[in-house]
Amino acid sequence: MKRIESNLPGVCVIEPVVHPDNRGFFMESYNQRTFADLGINHTFVQDNHSKSQRGVVRGLHYQLAQPQAKLVRVMSGEVYDVAVDVRRGSKTFGRWAGVTLSAENKRMFFVPEGFAHGFCVVSEFAEFAYKCSDFYAPQEERGIVWNDPELAIPWPLGEIAPIISPKDAAYGPLSAMSQNDLPACQEVSEK
Repeated sequence: MKRIESNLPGVCVIEPVVHPDNRGFFMESYNQRTFADLGINHTFVQDNHSKSQRGVVRGLHYQLAQPQAKLVRVMSGEVYDVAVDVRRGSKTFGRWAGVTLSAENKRMFFVPEGFAHGFCVVSEFAEFAYKCSDFYAPQEERGIVWNDPELAIPWPLGEIAPIISPKDAAYGPLSAMSQNDLPACQEVSEK
């Protein structure tokens, strides 16, 4: 596997080794030792899987007192995936990194604790799977509105109207977040 750094500390793309043949392909999507060698030493405790149609935007989510690192990938289709640094006091606070993940490129995206996460489906449908380093805690969930004008994330929606959950649509911009609703800056692993 290969680790490709983003413009944010600790946020990276993981490119697996894929072994194609006439039957299809084989790849290792997770191996604790390999990931530790890449500087990702998290214990993952929960796997999630969603299916969404074109134009669905999920996020931007994070958990406060039970922060989650996430290792995300697409099993079918294609998404544009984003991590936003929401750690108060961070040198990169309010900056974001985005990457295209697809069943074809088989890349994974690692999002450490302290970063909001979201994605937009650009194919007809997409199945999205991710590992979390802590359990879902609804009372700790926080979010930033997906189209925060200060973040100016160029979601690749084209002429398609975004499909947003009522909960995600109700979030405000990062600049309106109370300092008490933002995680403190912790060092993250930069390999």
